[in-house]
Amino acid sequence: MKLTIDSLNKTYKNGVKALNNINLEIGAGMFGLLGPNGAGKSSMMRTIATLQEPDSGSIQFNDIDVLNDNFGLRKILGYLPQEFGVYPKVSARKLLDYFASLKGVSGKKDRNKIVDYVLDITNLNAASNRAVSSYSGGMKQRFGIAQMLLNDPKLIIVDEPTAGLDPTERKRFLNVLREISFGNIVIFSTHIVEDVQELCTNLAIMNQGSILLKDTPQNAVKDLDGKIWMKTIEGNVAELKDKYNIISSSYNPDNSINLKVYSEERPGEQFNHSAPNLEDVYFFHLNRLTASV
Repeated sequence: MKLTIDSLNKTYKNGVKALNNINLEIGAGMFGLLGPNGAGKSSMMRTIATLQEPDSGSIQFNDIDVLNDNFGLRKILGYLPQEFGVYPKVSARKLLDYFASLKGVSGKKDRNKIVDYVLDITNLNAASNRAVSSYSGGMKQRFGIAQMLLNDPKLIIVDEPTAGLDPTERKRFLNVLREISFGNIVIFSTHIVEDVQELCTNLAIMNQGSILLKDTPQNAVKDLDGKIWMKTIEGNVAELKDKYNIISSSYNPDNSINLKVYSEERPGEQFNHSAPNLEDVYFFHLNRLTASV
């Protein structure tokens, strides 16, 4: 199972270049697309999902030429956008039955079977007769996955799914994604580093319409081993930007600042090695792009 994206470009009418020569090859499992808001992630998700056309490039999913066979992909696609509507005062079970009929599941017995399955996998059985409009944010997101799974998709796209969820709902949601990723391709678009670290076997970092890195989380972190340094400072971080390659900074309770920098060698006597993590990888690559612009 493989999704191949080749030389994908998209510029909007306002001049924003949302996709800049995107090249990716994605296999089965959970793939994290990590980047800040406005990086171009949603543009890429919509393009893969056949909701918009690129200016140039190609997308291949197994034997399906996606851009020339939209319907062929949609038959095996599950897509959960950032925002999706629900019908008020309609129970989850009734709504899922309706969606299943729209997706071609004609027999009532078959619809009952698939609806029971998706309610079970998303842990919504106990609330299946409640109106979806009464659900919490996390439950609505899980309902979104439930309706997405009605056609047994092989390519699953979820765009910023955990934004705004409380920690408990976020954990439940991530567990559902983890379960459905086996044997399928799940593309998980987010700006939350922790989500990718918990779930994804492969990742890409994206910003300003370009792919900055594609690797496994483990390899990406290993590449920074011995090159991240930290010291505690007092004062203005901005004054040090010309002196150090600053990765990130964080405040301590006493208002002192932990300053992390990238350097091949020790940048100063007060600096000590800091074990790199995926957040360091993320900011390192974002900062490299900013410095080169």
